Amino acid sequence: MWTWIRGTLVIADMSLLADRYQRVKASLPAQVKLIAVSKMRSVDEVQALYDLGHRAFGENYPQELKEKAGALPKDIEWHFIGHLQRSNVKHVVGIAHLIHGVDSERLLEEIEKRSALQGIQTAVLLQVHIAQEETKHGFDPAELIKLTARQGLPATLPHVRVCGLMGMATNTDDHAQVSREFAGLADLFDRIKRNGPFPSGQFSELSMGMSSDAQLAIAQGSTMVRIGTAIFGERSL
Repeated sequence: MWTWIRGTLVIADMSLLADRYQRVKASLPAQVKLIAVSKMRSVDEVQALYDLGHRAFGENYPQELKEKAGALPKDIEWHFIGHLQRSNVKHVVGIAHLIHGVDSERLLEEIEKRSALQGIQTAVLLQVHIAQEETKHGFDPAELIKLTARQGLPATLPHVRVCGLMGMATNTDDHAQVSREFAGLADLFDRIKRNGPFPSGQFSELSMGMSSDAQLAIAQGSTMVRIGTAIFGERSL
């Protein structure tokens, strides 16, 4: 529950947010990182979760990310988890600790270009299309295997650090299907980790699982889950 006091949004029941957050945290193994999805949430809501000790937040929209990063504590670890267009890379590089949804070679090249201009290295995950939904983005698995088979790939992207894979399962109540999709992504992750061109220890993150399917993802080896509703509750329209 939220209310306005003198033009400022404040939390009327901090205990509810705290309880939800603690329940989510308790449900995750120690090795699984929680990314709190804060897209379309107010600065006050993010600050409230920050005050409970959380630091990793996920945003979907470049302008919203930029505005929140400017208004909130500087030690927040921002994750860009939405579909990123090449024209918006300049608004994300230098702010995002990790870009989860890199879904094309051209996008990789744009991130390399923008990172080089800033003299930084940007960490990314390669998104794989595993869902039975055309609206979701990502590399085809065969396409990704071909890309990561290039032994010279890291040398052509010196300002990009490829840290692993990301995927979104089909939005369905069929848990068996979701588990199969996550298992397929985990198998692809292991294959690239064993045979790919990346330095030892670099290719280590598998971002899969949201509020509705986090436990299924964890069972298949997820190292990061992206959870919003289970922490913040449903958004008011």
